[in-house]
Amino acid sequence: MSIVLGLDTSNYTTSCAAYDAANGRIIQRKRLLPVKSGEAGLRQSDAVFHHTKQLPELMESLFAEIGKVDLEAVAASNAPRTVQGSYMPCFLVGEGAARSISAATGAPIFTTSHQIGHILAALYSADKLSLLKNDEPFLAFHVSGGTTDLLLCTPDRVDALKIDGFASSLDLKAGQAVDRVGLMLGLDFPCGKLLEKLAENADRHIKCKPVLKEGSCCLSGLENICARMLADGETKENVAAYCLDFIGETISEMTAYALTKLGSLSIVYAGGVMSDGILQRRLASRFDAYFAAPEFSCDNAAGVALFGALKKGLI
Repeated sequence: MSIVLGLDTSNYTTSCAAYDAANGRIIQRKRLLPVKSGEAGLRQSDAVFHHTKQLPELMESLFAEIGKVDLEAVAASNAPRTVQGSYMPCFLVGEGAARSISAATGAPIFTTSHQIGHILAALYSADKLSLLKNDEPFLAFHVSGGTTDLLLCTPDRVDALKIDGFASSLDLKAGQAVDRVGLMLGLDFPCGKLLEKLAENADRHIKCKPVLKEGSCCLSGLENICARMLADGETKENVAAYCLDFIGETISEMTAYALTKLGSLSIVYAGGVMSDGILQRRLASRFDAYFAAPEFSCDNAAGVALFGALKKGLI
């Protein structure tokens, strides 16, 4: 079996993935970093420690399934986003492991951003890698705990994919809003799935009005609104629904703004927040867009492995 190995040690998930060049199959392993109940995250030093412990265990499990392989290349994410100065120490764990594997095997090493990995994983999951085969740009949302970015993506024969920022959140990110409201409601971090479950049982939906400035959004007021609703006696289910409705309507309006300015382009929604079924249904009802399955929405190394395969000319 000839594979490209991908490694991603993001802020809250350790993951590794193997892309089988012969059949296009991806096999992956991932595990959330442990966060104590009631806490809203991890210090980077703790994240590095947990990645260092978890990555070998996941790699052992991965290779126990796939067996002996010919390693075509190894790829790793080395930064959160594709912008100058983007950096988090936790990515050093995956990059360091990839460098070691490359040195020991002679396989070429490629590095990319966690953000590009998310976009490529979403394209793979939606069976839309064909968008990389022409010179036509497309739009991609990366919506997670650290980003609410609307990106103009252009296929590139050398770099696989070039992305330019078009719009983003000017303050709080969508994933941060989800987790802060979730913790307010007594949920465990990360709160996305539990908040969605609460919202599904809401008995009313309160009208919301997104705040946009030239396509970019402001989400900082959402936390205060939800806190006020809860203090006024609103049910947890209805507060959860308002939070997700507000985020969904915000992303919808950002998408509409971009299409007005840039013309009709394909749209892919990526990132952990976009695994939420409520958000997907809202956006799918308005736009002809593509979504990743949950296992390719949340942080994963699949897109990083795909990047390595693209760079090696295997896709």
